[in-house]
Amino acid sequence: VQVAESGGGSVQAGGSLTLSCAKSGDTFSKESLAWFRQPPGKERELVAAISWNGGRTDYAASVEGRFTISRDNEKNMLYLQMNSLTPEHTAVYYCHVYYPSYTLHQYESWGQGTQVTVSS
Repeated sequence: VQVAESGGGSVQAGGSLTLSCAKSGDTFSKESLAWFRQPPGKERELVAAISWNGGRTDYAASVEGRFTISRDNEKNMLYLQMNSLTPEHTAVYYCHVYYPSYTLHQYESWGQGTQVTVSS
């Protein structure tokens, strides 16, 4: 799986960012997708997931109401709108095909990720 995450940056607390994920090669329009993040010194964790047609979304409790995951299958793109950011959201964010039955350690072939830094 070849994905490229973008849109990260440095913002102040309360700010917003929109992350994008583009996939090269085969389309991922028939697959569930997710955003993960890895805060400094911590393990990677699931942030949000979306079904193949966008009909179902799920969020980690820590981002519910702040983040919105969406996708555009025609463009082969995945997005994460992040609002009301706090320093606790500082992390490298990754996109990946989502396998609900997987444990985190079963995921492979990560992209480079995009760094999000939120200052207080």
